[in-house]
Amino acid sequence: MPSKVFINLPVKDLGRSQAFFTNLGFLFNPQFSDDKAGCMVVTDSIFVMLLTESYFKTFIDTGLCDANLQTEVLIALDVNSVDEVKEFVSKAQSLGGRIYAEPKDHGFMYQHSFADLDGHKWELVYMDMNQFGQS
Repeated sequence: MPSKVFINLPVKDLGRSQAFFTNLGFLFNPQFSDDKAGCMVVTDSIFVMLLTESYFKTFIDTGLCDANLQTEVLIALDVNSVDEVKEFVSKAQSLGGRIYAEPKDHGFMYQHSFADLDGHKWELVYMDMNQFGQS
């Protein structure tokens, strides 16, 4: 079975994207980063590869999706509290991210979303499984 997840995203300006995510608190593994790619560490088994658009194209046989116009993927990250969801999304917005949906409280799950500098959609979620099924 697979043991790691690598999410590959095309970006227009690698340096600007790395600065955005660094300011959100992510680290980059320099061993797998260069002028074409930045390896963003989410956890010890989840990574986001930010790839320049030209480099990303070397891995695919189709055109690129403009994430500002269409959505191909929604990346959801679980965090430890509702406050962490709110703080993370607020910070993303202050760094140039765009809020594209209102926060939702489902009782057991609180979620809020933003689009990064290239339009890729991210959702921050806090789930309290003790509340699951209780309405």
